[in-house]
Amino acid sequence: MDNLAVLSLLALAPILTVGVLLAGLRWPAKRAMPVGFVVVVLVAFFVWDMSPTAIAASAVQGLLVALTLLYIVFGALLLLETLTKSGAMATIRAGFTSISPDRRVQAIIVGWLFGSFIEGASGFGTPAAVVAPLLLALGFPAMAAVMVGLIIQSTPVSFGAVGTPILVGVNGGLAGAGPVEDRIAELGTDLPGFLERIGLQVALLHATIGTLIPLILACMLTGFFGERKRFADGLAVAPFALFAAFSMTVPYVLVAWLLGPEFPSLLGGLTGLVIVMFASSRGFLVPKQVWDFPPRQRWAHHWMGSLVPEDEEPVAARKMSIWLAWTPYVVVAALLVLTRTIDPVTEFLTTGWRVVNVENILGVEGISQALQVVYLPGFLFIVTCLLTYGLHRMRGPEIAASWKVAGGQLAGAAVALLFALPLVRVFINSGETYNESGLTSMPLTLAEGAASIAGDAWPAFAPWIGALGAFVAGSNTVSNLMFSLFQFSTAEQIGVTPETVVATQAVGGAAGNMITVHNIVAASATVGLVGREGDLIRKTILPTIYYCLLAGGLSLVTIYGFGANVSTLWLALVLAGVVGLVLAMRRAPGKPNDELEPAPAAAGGRGSAAGAGGRGSGGGGSGSRAGRDGRPHTDLGPDPASGPDER
Repeated sequence: MDNLAVLSLLALAPILTVGVLLAGLRWPAKRAMPVGFVVVVLVAFFVWDMSPTAIAASAVQGLLVALTLLYIVFGALLLLETLTKSGAMATIRAGFTSISPDRRVQAIIVGWLFGSFIEGASGFGTPAAVVAPLLLALGFPAMAAVMVGLIIQSTPVSFGAVGTPILVGVNGGLAGAGPVEDRIAELGTDLPGFLERIGLQVALLHATIGTLIPLILACMLTGFFGERKRFADGLAVAPFALFAAFSMTVPYVLVAWLLGPEFPSLLGGLTGLVIVMFASSRGFLVPKQVWDFPPRQRWAHHWMGSLVPEDEEPVAARKMSIWLAWTPYVVVAALLVLTRTIDPVTEFLTTGWRVVNVENILGVEGISQALQVVYLPGFLFIVTCLLTYGLHRMRGPEIAASWKVAGGQLAGAAVALLFALPLVRVFINSGETYNESGLTSMPLTLAEGAASIAGDAWPAFAPWIGALGAFVAGSNTVSNLMFSLFQFSTAEQIGVTPETVVATQAVGGAAGNMITVHNIVAASATVGLVGREGDLIRKTILPTIYYCLLAGGLSLVTIYGFGANVSTLWLALVLAGVVGLVLAMRRAPGKPNDELEPAPAAAGGRGSAAGAGGRGSGGGGSGSRAGRDGRPHTDLGPDPASGPDER
């Protein structure tokens, strides 16, 4: 078969199946992913003519990758349970509340800034595995915690794991190709210099688009999890959100310009965290009207997972300084940085007996998988837990309970991941090396189909291909490996700057991390939220669309310039859409959140519910819902048009 349109639709079938089942029919991933796996196997066998052995080897490779993800998830779960049982989480919650009890502020500091730093150090889904359980322990609904952890998997991702998506992904995708070497010679540079040039363009695109991510984060919190679903309550924190955004993106771009692609996210996130923590502790731009979630007893059932760490604290929690409570997270961050930036340490952990190499699976040459047992974040989480036992003077029963709970929670994510990763590997491995049809792989076939339609407007479509690659593979690095040369070649065919199109691909690949299924499953497992993957995709697809639309528009303008042309019109329409959406959100009066449980008849309104909500609803473990300035918490901004608050 050589009909590109038909082949593209067939290649799309597994992805479309999973998307419809998850987001359309709201199936849990543990049911949707097996169906998607069956579809990809059928397409690979009957259309791409892959041998049963190659399909089986790819599936086994996926299972091995799934085991590494489960290893990371277990480590994150164990760390959360360890800090809960030691009483550290009570202190951490109180510390954040002393800065601001406002959930929007907490989400921006923990998600956007701390999460960006962790992404820069480790990448590969680790930030969501760290951020989501921390926010859960601070009193966020499990679904809100995961949503925050996923949305920040965007701007910092292209420079995650000390620049791996650029240094390994783009580099591996382009290195050795004749046209690329010709372009490098034309520019008078070398491959590292060419990668730095691409990295700086990636940073500029991300900084421009990502500046609104903290604000989008706040609006989605208030719009989906507020008492009256008012997205405008998120806009009320705009000064603080933009301050936090620039505190990260300005050093992020400077580092990309001065130091290259290794450290923008790591140093940008760390710099922003220091600046914003210092400023917010003094009340700078922190909103006076405090926003909080509704009382916990009114939360919708599907907001919550099976973990409720605040209810598991020791009755007589030992008193602990804020520094001692935070020490395990400092240790995790330090270990991630040291093991990824000091070459001798990295080499030691990734060679020899410390790595299990499964080569030529089922005898299929080239389908192999290395298991870096002590290099993975899961091992570092466990080491940190062992250190914490001594630092926090934990008792034997507390330690045993933390392992029991973490192990029990792991099972919920296992089924989905054990089918999702085999699906991905069959999809990616379907190329000419492993088929008898001579067809390019399913991802490349999809990209070629899109390019044949787009023509000169291809730069606007480039980020969507990057996002597609990340959605399927669960990795910006893999997306860049698959598509960088294709993007480069397509750009040359239409006569535009190839490095700009490759940079746009990398930005789209980062955006796709917000909706990739195995990231969602893994992050959900860390807070005990299993089976709600479709609901999360319905939410995180919104910032993904924003990211890809604006990346495409900026890429067009960068290539074709401003003027009376399609590129300027495209960007103007995207920006007009953003402005129109903001104005609509500001004017919307809000409406009762129909997901919430009815208020108890005897509760006497919000005030009496607060005491029952206690730790789960805010206040850092106390029953009070009073703000820093002594006024009561509210999740409503001033809204004269909607009348007094009747809750």
